[in-house]
Amino acid sequence: MIYLLRHGQTVWNSLGLYQGRQDSPLTARGIAQAQMVGRKLAEVTAGQSDLKVIASPLGRAWQTAVIVAETLSLKASEIILEPRIAEVAYGAWEGLSGAEAARRFPEDWAAREADKWNHPVPGGESYAQVAARLMAWTAELERDRPHVVVGHGAAGRILRGLYLNMSPVEIFALEEPQDAFFRLQEGSVTRFDATEQALV
Repeated sequence: MIYLLRHGQTVWNSLGLYQGRQDSPLTARGIAQAQMVGRKLAEVTAGQSDLKVIASPLGRAWQTAVIVAETLSLKASEIILEPRIAEVAYGAWEGLSGAEAARRFPEDWAAREADKWNHPVPGGESYAQVAARLMAWTAELERDRPHVVVGHGAAGRILRGLYLNMSPVEIFALEEPQDAFFRLQEGSVTRFDATEQALV
């Protein structure tokens, strides 16, 4: 069983920039989202023992994982960092908006739009490459233990899509909420909303 979380909003999220392997800190909204998701997760997992928290090593995911772990009465030292669940590497596009990337790299932008699953960003990864590392990671998970996985938007969509045997087009259409999480269990994916009040 996997409880799949995305990190809270970051400064670059709020500006609409590609982050990939770069990082920016959580905003006040992002911290509040992590706290709310943590409380909802504690409610959903009440009575479950032996929760294993796994996080992407990127700062925004680690920061979120620490907040969530605290709500589960777990220590930050118990969080396992797993590089294979890190966000898609966007290479030369990191720090740019979509419009800027399209303007600066028109040929690569057009090629990727034509085959978004297989065409890598210059200096980065394709979604197919990310899918391969995620599949290798999930193959090693303990089947009889619940895992709390704190990751990213695009990588999280790919993981959920792989779990549900979705096509690339279906995966691209999935959402990337920062105020909700998903439970992957027995071949189905269930969404849990964590919003307690309107965030501004």
